[in-house]
Amino acid sequence: MPDDANGRVRHRTDAGPGRILALVASGEARTRSAIAQITGLSRPTVAQRLDALFAAGLLTESTAVLSSGGRPAKALTFNPTGAVVLCADIGEERTRTAVSDLSGEILGEDVEAIPLDHGPEPVLTRIAEVARRLLAELGYAEHQVAGFGVGVPAPVDVGTGRAVGWSVMGGWNGYDIYDIRERLRQEFGVPTFVDNDVNLLTLAEHRLWWPNEAHLLYVKAGTGIGSGIIADFHLNRGALGAAGDIGHAFLSGHGNPTCRCGNRGCVESLAGGWALARDLAEGSEPENRPHDARDVVRLVRRGDSAAIARLRDAGRTLGEAVAFATSLLNPGVIVVGGMLASAGDHLLAGIREAVYQRSLPLATKQLTITGSRLDHHGGVIGASLLVIDSIFEPAAVDAALARGGFAFRA
Repeated sequence: MPDDANGRVRHRTDAGPGRILALVASGEARTRSAIAQITGLSRPTVAQRLDALFAAGLLTESTAVLSSGGRPAKALTFNPTGAVVLCADIGEERTRTAVSDLSGEILGEDVEAIPLDHGPEPVLTRIAEVARRLLAELGYAEHQVAGFGVGVPAPVDVGTGRAVGWSVMGGWNGYDIYDIRERLRQEFGVPTFVDNDVNLLTLAEHRLWWPNEAHLLYVKAGTGIGSGIIADFHLNRGALGAAGDIGHAFLSGHGNPTCRCGNRGCVESLAGGWALARDLAEGSEPENRPHDARDVVRLVRRGDSAAIARLRDAGRTLGEAVAFATSLLNPGVIVVGGMLASAGDHLLAGIREAVYQRSLPLATKQLTITGSRLDHHGGVIGASLLVIDSIFEPAAVDAALARGGFAFRA
């Protein structure tokens, strides 16, 4: 706990049920006496606030006892099955819909090929249908849903809930991110949160594998190129949600090909999966012609020498942009994920080569550059964590309980 100017511990006498829930869920406090010691609350007040959390199904008190040298005490635990979270990761070609518990563990999921160019209503309608089917298969009712989290391939201004700047979702005819949020909120009647898909991958990667790393850069290399930034343990979205859009930074000296965004010389136009497929398709036989990042990866795994060379070269090119970010942000860890990174170490080797050659020596002195350990669930796990972090923020819990019970429904 924070100390005052004289070094004395300042107790949190204003700690409400939300603060107590956070203490138990994080493992910082596992007994009533530990809560009282940390917060400075009286035992009757602790008991009163615990009762509200027990009634909401968020905490349990086990019959097992803990001993720390004093009187044995019953153990308090967070109940991750008290409700569920719906989550969706909307991609350019595929959409993954899932149900998680309140710890972010995926309980069930479904992935379907639903191209973005089908339009917003078919995509969102199908997401809602799949979510309901998954709930039924898992034995949960809609009133047990705590919230809905969605990842989209677009920069998102989280404050307004709107897409900002160019994105592959431009064909949705003005259907902005607020409409996605409102559409699903009306469908399920729960708080709904939307963020950029790479931000959600960054959140999941950091929380699951690097929770003690204060500064992390996540780079996604798939059909497109993007990145997410953890600074001082927090996801940094920038002023309008555009932080980390490394794929559309200009990189000179590579021929300035036209990018999907309409500009020329973007990193994505040089190292994105669609750009690699474009280059490898030239002169190839029709039956072997790659069309997207998945096709490129299939060629690499088959040992195609041209595909391997092009992927490694893309790693060096992408590494130039990552080197600039390394000198600017000074991350302790750089994690590389995405479809192109799944084809062995070719991309990662190229990135490492460029970063160590071009970044400031001090910035790379203790730098770790590694591949992602997330599997295909990363996007929906991040979407789930986005919801959980929001609805279980202590002030939000206190407000919900003050309304007469922890009602998840909006």
